[in-house]
Amino acid sequence: MTSKILIVVHQKTSVAGHVGVLLEERGYTLDRRCPMIGHELPETLDDHAGVVVFGGPMSANDEHLDGIGAELKFMDTVLASDTPFFGICLGGQLLARALGAQVYLHDEGNVEVGYTKIHPTDLGRPYFEHSEHFYQWHKEGFEVPDGASLLATGTRFPNQAYLYGDNKLGIQFHPEITLEMIQRWTAGAAHRMELPGAQPKEAHIKGFEMFSESIDRWGRATLDWLGLDGSPRAVMDAAE
Repeated sequence: MTSKILIVVHQKTSVAGHVGVLLEERGYTLDRRCPMIGHELPETLDDHAGVVVFGGPMSANDEHLDGIGAELKFMDTVLASDTPFFGICLGGQLLARALGAQVYLHDEGNVEVGYTKIHPTDLGRPYFEHSEHFYQWHKEGFEVPDGASLLATGTRFPNQAYLYGDNKLGIQFHPEITLEMIQRWTAGAAHRMELPGAQPKEAHIKGFEMFSESIDRWGRATLDWLGLDGSPRAVMDAAE
């Protein structure tokens, strides 16, 4: 049995945010690795109950970077395993690329930065009963991979969430966001706030006040249906 969750981040100071808090509340240990600074990824997932790959400033098209190249290859390990996978923003884009889909810039140079409303598909409606508003911070989007199911759409970037198989989830938005992270991102990457489609910082703060509780409920429900509920049975299933 294992209670470790593989956490893949893309900068030295990156954190797992609220998703990490929810996982630790369920009794999981976070095995944090950053391939962009040389951390190796496991050859198998036998020792992990789940994988969460977070966002970052690089692109899923940057396979010339050692870290991104290693993560794209690691997706073969993910897809060969029954271990639950949760890909957030860049994480979802990396899985999409590994499945043969394109990751692309908006054709008019628009971004999604701030809180937006997503629109569940008929198939995705049960997965979004707790929240349809989420924090966004990206300039690229993903196509829906062949064999995957589209769960939610958006206005600027049409594909917001997809499910591949039973437990491989890719999303475009950031349910891990905390108020501290918003403060850090809007200060450290202030240039993003000037791009077309970006919301002013005040809207980010207001959005957090309005939607953080419903996003928390969405996060808990999502980890449950991915099989990351912290129960001994779920942990044992992941290890078998």
